[in-house]
Amino acid sequence: MSRKLFAGDAVRSLREARGWTQIELAKRIGVSPSYMSQIEANQRSLSGTVVVELARVLRVNVSVFSDNDSDRLVGTLRELLSDPAFGPPDITLRELKALSLHAPRVGRALVDLHALYRRLEERHRALDEALTTSGGSSGTPVQQSAFDEVRDYFHFIGNYVDSLDHAAERLVRQWGGAPGGTANALAEHLETKFNFTIERQTPTDGSHFVSRLDKDRGLIILNDTLPRATQSFALARHLAFLAYGGAIDELVASAAFHSPDAGKVCAAALANYFAGALVMPYSHILEEARRVRHDIERLATTFSVSMEQVCHRLSTLQRPGLEGIPTYFLRVDRAGNITKRHSATRFQFARYGGACPIWNIHEAFETPDRFLVQAAEMPDGARYLSIARAITKGEARFDALRLRYSIGFGCELTYASEFVYSDAVDLRNPSPLVKIGVSCRLCERADCHQRAVPPIDRRIAMDASRRNIIPYQVE
Repeated sequence: MSRKLFAGDAVRSLREARGWTQIELAKRIGVSPSYMSQIEANQRSLSGTVVVELARVLRVNVSVFSDNDSDRLVGTLRELLSDPAFGPPDITLRELKALSLHAPRVGRALVDLHALYRRLEERHRALDEALTTSGGSSGTPVQQSAFDEVRDYFHFIGNYVDSLDHAAERLVRQWGGAPGGTANALAEHLETKFNFTIERQTPTDGSHFVSRLDKDRGLIILNDTLPRATQSFALARHLAFLAYGGAIDELVASAAFHSPDAGKVCAAALANYFAGALVMPYSHILEEARRVRHDIERLATTFSVSMEQVCHRLSTLQRPGLEGIPTYFLRVDRAGNITKRHSATRFQFARYGGACPIWNIHEAFETPDRFLVQAAEMPDGARYLSIARAITKGEARFDALRLRYSIGFGCELTYASEFVYSDAVDLRNPSPLVKIGVSCRLCERADCHQRAVPPIDRRIAMDASRRNIIPYQVE
């Protein structure tokens, strides 16, 4: 059964932005004023016909009325409430869904308030450590909270930045050439348009730099021990600041971050976004991904980029009216820390603590150079095709520092046939479905044998006469 679509807040905001009354909008789309009132109060779902009429009259894409934003907000609030500082939460999932539907701005304000609380907590902890350590000094650890703030920003804009994406595509169109041939045009553009000379050097001072820009000497130095894909991406990132620095500054200013550090982190992230859009132009990557059924290795070869860059780019293909398959993407290290994340689906990642231990992204470290495919089900019943692969990053020399990660990506099973990896799964009977969750603190499953800690919102029972794999029972 398909889910009912409620988008009252979106309809009301669009109507008020145009200065229309409910009666005026109702008349324009051919429904009664009472019907319109019920839509905006989320007492009536949107039918397909009404969605089409609203999009036509309000001149917006139908995706504006998607409830993905509501799902994301519910997931964020639910994880926020798992913070032990709140104690056992007595707020139900139904209440969170009501908040996201009827007052989403209040929900986002709560997310911001919690972020502020976390920053203050970190500062208090740093001050406490400084006062109790003789002769020691400690700065305020704001970097992590800045990264969290920027992650939330990209999360709520759907990880798609229209202005930068179109700018990159226009530039590639001016250069001409086939996909994967951007590197030479990029270097030539930096040399002729901005008078920068490109040099490649091998680090000799023990540093592990990727690239350096020297404006005074008109020089961009690249680490020649790194893969060509990394070097090209670095050049594209420098071009972003040189040619589109003003546009990036405007985007950062409009985000209204709470700290200067968050603004700097966001500027770097936006430059990286532009770089990805430049080496993998939207229309090209969308068309090629469909043609090869999202075969990551083939796409990496076609566009002369890394597999990680391909996975990240696929998660950004959400241009209104020209959307790709909604995918999620993340990267974890060996300790289980999620170092990159984004979901254009309903999939939610752990904000605090590690990810689900039975998810195949952890197993990928044990089977390098292989793609692992898993049909997984979340506690809410959503089913996903989950693909994982271990990768190694670093310089091409004997004594180089090696960085090892596992990358994960996938989509809802509804779209699984669009991915070549689904050939390893019987989509007509995708069993056994692996029962995964966001994290142990948020997972409702009472029978998981890999649980690390009890759910934050459930009671536990201890039976001294019985010992199971997990030493308690979830009630």
